Order: sequence, then structure tokens, then C-alpha cells
Amino acid sequence: MRKLKHTPLEYLVRQSVGFSHAQPHASHTQDHPWRMPVANGGLRARRGRPRRRLARSFVMAAIAAACGVAVASLIPEIPEVVRDAVAAITGAEPSRASETPAGAEQGRAKGQSAAQEQPTTIRLTDDQIAASGIELAAVQGGTLSRRIVVPGTIVPHADRIARVSVKLSATVAELRKKLGDPVEKGEVIAVLESREVANAKSEYLAARLNSSLQKNLYERDKALWDRHIIAEQILLRSETAAAQAKMNLDIARQKLFALGITEKELAALPDEPETGLRLQDVRAPIAGRVVDRKVDLGAAVGRDNLETELFTIADLNRVWVELAVRPGDLPAVAEGQIVSIDAYGLSRRAVGKIIFVSPIVDKDTHSARVVAEIANPDGNWRPGSLVHAEVATGERSAAITVPARAVQTIGKARVVFVRTPEGFERRTVTLGDGDDRLVEVLSGVREGEIVAAGNTFALKAELLKAPDED
Repeated sequence: MRKLKHTPLEYLVRQSVGFSHAQPHASHTQDHPWRMPVANGGLRARRGRPRRRLARSFVMAAIAAACGVAVASLIPEIPEVVRDAVAAITGAEPSRASETPAGAEQGRAKGQSAAQEQPTTIRLTDDQIAASGIELAAVQGGTLSRRIVVPGTIVPHADRIARVSVKLSATVAELRKKLGDPVEKGEVIAVLESREVANAKSEYLAARLNSSLQKNLYERDKALWDRHIIAEQILLRSETAAAQAKMNLDIARQKLFALGITEKELAALPDEPETGLRLQDVRAPIAGRVVDRKVDLGAAVGRDNLETELFTIADLNRVWVELAVRPGDLPAVAEGQIVSIDAYGLSRRAVGKIIFVSPIVDKDTHSARVVAEIANPDGNWRPGSLVHAEVATGERSAAITVPARAVQTIGKARVVFVRTPEGFERRTVTLGDGDDRLVEVLSGVREGEIVAAGNTFALKAELLKAPDED
């Protein structure tokens, strides 16, 4: 193995110790590496001095590094000040590749102070507020709800829909209602012409006349038997005939009732002209609107595979909402709970109540049928419309609430705009729980104050615009 000419320490020392411009002669350094040329040309050994100088350099460097770390930890601003000073002298951008947690905390504090320096008051007159469409609401207590959202479909109320059918073979002689027309209960909506009706009416009139005659004969024979003028056998025959006639009259009456004749029409039948015996009025069983008509004028209806349904009438003042609830949500759903109904793409909302929860889960959809009932006085909720329902599964009271639309986010702060005589004041608030309608306020506003609850984006834009204008 080749022997090194110098040790590593000797190389470091030679690099740290300065040499004169005159290079030593090879014969001088070959055997005496630590001999240096001097002014008089002689050589002098300097073996101890370089080592002491190197040790002193190492000690001073360690002491300087320890002092720098201590000062930097006690006064974090010094490194930044030094970097800024260097940048001012050299014209270079100071390096900020790494930042200490203390520096990040100071940056956040500066951001918060800058946010606090934004104006807190927006000056608006009453006319400007009205023109901007800003809605106002009072800070007050409220009830927060926990809800689940499920899809649903509007369907007619099962107790408010009727199908008008015929009970005999007939021909449509007159149609008095068209599709979509409103009807009242008992109103005539069509007239049928039927030979069956004519026969039933004729039988009734004949039975009525025969019953009246047999009754008079029985009363006369009873008077004669009381005076012992006729035999008892004649009286019994008269009584039997009168009873038989009355029974035939009752049968004929019930037959007309089965065909759809009302008591009022039956009372007016003896005075009806002969041309009216073959006609039968079709009346609406409920009030509502004609939502379907399946026959035309002159169509044959009735038995023998003919159409028996003439109209479908629905009362849409109240409708049902059929909901599809997942099995996992069924334990939280019960009859009597309040539901909020929203239509897809529409701003309308209705509040109803659950009236039925099916105990069976559909094997195809794997959901249970839940029915809610809602009011529909203006007819906006049309059967067949797709909706989604929010079912309230729990409620709790909150001391101070504001509308959810009243809360805005500026930076990382949640704020509301409180009404003041000059306009509005930006107020930072701490929020609690909330739902789609209300949000609980833990601090920042007091009960009774008025806040902006609608079109608050305009106030936020006006607030953020002020520093830019300055």
C-alpha cells in the first residue's frame, strides 16, 4: 500500500495557513514539510503554531454559532431584519423558503388585524335598502330540526278521487262537461239513453199504480167487514193482494236506485213526459275537476265488453305525497311527523304530515312506502310531479337564532349585518347548530336586533369594495 505523504490534519492546516508567493524548494519540503521559507532564506520549524491557530478558529466558530442560535430563538425578528437589510443592500429578494411556527402565527395575526381594519358600517338609506331588495328579520329564539331527505311523487288523494261509471247498457246522448271543467257534487255531467232504463221506469209506474189500487180495495173491504157486510175470506184476499202490490212497488223502486236514479228523480217520475222515460242523468259523486273523459257523444257503453267508465273526477284541494324511504331511515319515521315538501327546480314549499308508513319493504326498490298529506288550495302541486321531502326526525329549542341566509363568510370569519340608524353594521358571530331554515348564534348579536336576511351578498360586496376604493 502506498504511504500518504501528509495526514488529513496536515492538509487542513496547510490550507488554513498562508504561504508566501515564493514556492519552497523541493529539497526543503521533501523531508521537512513543516519548514517554511523566511525572509533571510532560512528554514524554521513551525509545527505547534498552526495547530493552536486551528483550534482557536474552531472554538471561536462554535461560540459564534451558539450565540447566533440563542439570539435568534429569543428575538425571532432578527433573521428577518437581517434578510431585509441584505436585500436592501444587494437589491435581491429576501429568501423566505422556510417559516417558523412563530412566524406563521404572526402572519395570521397580521391577517386578522387587516380584516379588523376593514370598515364595519355600511351607510344606506331606507330607500336604498328597499331598492336593493334586502330582507330583514328579527333575532329571536327558534326550534332547530334534524331532518332526513327522501324522494317522492305527488299523487291524488285516494279519498278524493271518483270514477263515474254506468250500470246498464246505453248510448251517450249528451256530454255536459269537458276535460278540466270543475263540477259540483250531484251536478249532471252526462245523459244516457237506454231501453233498460225505460223498462225499469215503466215497471215502477205500473207497480205504483197497482199498489195504490190494491190499497184502496183493501181499505173498502175492511170497512165492509167491520159492518159484517162481507165475509172474512174476501177481506183476507184483499189484504194479500195489497201486500203483494206493495212488495212489487218496493222491488221496482230498488231496481231504479240500482240503475242510478235518485230519490228526487223518483218522486218526479210520475210527472215526467214519456220521451224522458228512456233517458238517465249521470251525476258527479264528488266535487272537483274532470281529469279524464273516456267516451264521446253517441258512444255505446255498458255491458258486453263495452266501456263502463265515463269520467274521472278528482278533488285536488288536498293531495298525497308518496315517499320512498330506505330501511335504514325507517326507525326515525313515524305517523304524525311533520314533512316539508320541495319541488325540483321550483321555489314552492308545502308542509304536511305523515299519515301512513308501510310495514312492507318493496322487493324491487328496497324501500318502504310512506304517505304524507299536504294542502293544495291553489292547485300548484300537480299529481305526477317529482319532489323531495325533508322529514323532521328531532327538534330542540335555541335561545338565539337568525335565518341561515343572514350569515355570510368574510375571510375566515362568519358575520351578519345588523340594522342600524345609519344602515348596517358588520358583526362577527359565533355559530352553533343549524338546519336549512335557522342557525343558532352563540355570541355576536342580541335578541330583538334586526339583521339582513335576504340579498346579503350585496352588503358583502359593498363592504369589500370600500378598501379598494380607498
